[in-house]
Amino acid sequence: MHSRVGFTINHLGITDVTGYFGKFDITVNIPKVDLSDAKFSFSADVNTINTTVEMRDKHLKSPDFFDVAHYDKITFVSTSISKKSDKLYTITGKLTMHGVTQTATFEMVYKGMAKNPAANNAEVVGIQVSGLVKRSDFALGPKFPEPMLSDDVIIKVDGEFKK
Repeated sequence: MHSRVGFTINHLGITDVTGYFGKFDITVNIPKVDLSDAKFSFSADVNTINTTVEMRDKHLKSPDFFDVAHYDKITFVSTSISKKSDKLYTITGKLTMHGVTQTATFEMVYKGMAKNPAANNAEVVGIQVSGLVKRSDFALGPKFPEPMLSDDVIIKVDGEFKK
C-alpha cells in the first residue's frame, strides 16, 4: 500500500499529465548492504492504467498507444547498478513496452530503513526509481507528435519493502 508505478508526460508543452498502474509487481533483491549487487525489477499491468480520465485511459489502451490486446505488460529488469553517492545509484536494464525492448537507465534513491509500528515493528526499506524514456523508442503514440504529447516520459517507481 506504500508503493506505486507511475508516469508523467507533457501535453501541448504547457501541462503535465500523470498516471499510474493499479496492478504492478516490484521486486528488489539486496544481498549486500552497499547495494553493489542489488537487483531491481518491476512489471505493470497496462489494463489498469489510471490517469483519472476514463476516456483518456481507454485511448491509452487502444492501438494508438499501448494496444493492450497485444501488449498488456510493461516490464523492467536491471542488469547493472552503480553507486553515484551515499544514497544515489544508477540502474541500467531492459525495459519492455508495446512489444519493444530497449536498454534504459534510471536513478535509484535509497530512502533508508525504518521500523513499521503497524507491522509488528518489521524493518522496511524505501526505494525510489525514476528516469526519462522516449515514447518514440517504443512506438507509443506515433500519430501524436510533439508538442501535442512530449516524446519524453518520466517513469517513477516508489516502493516500501520488508527487509
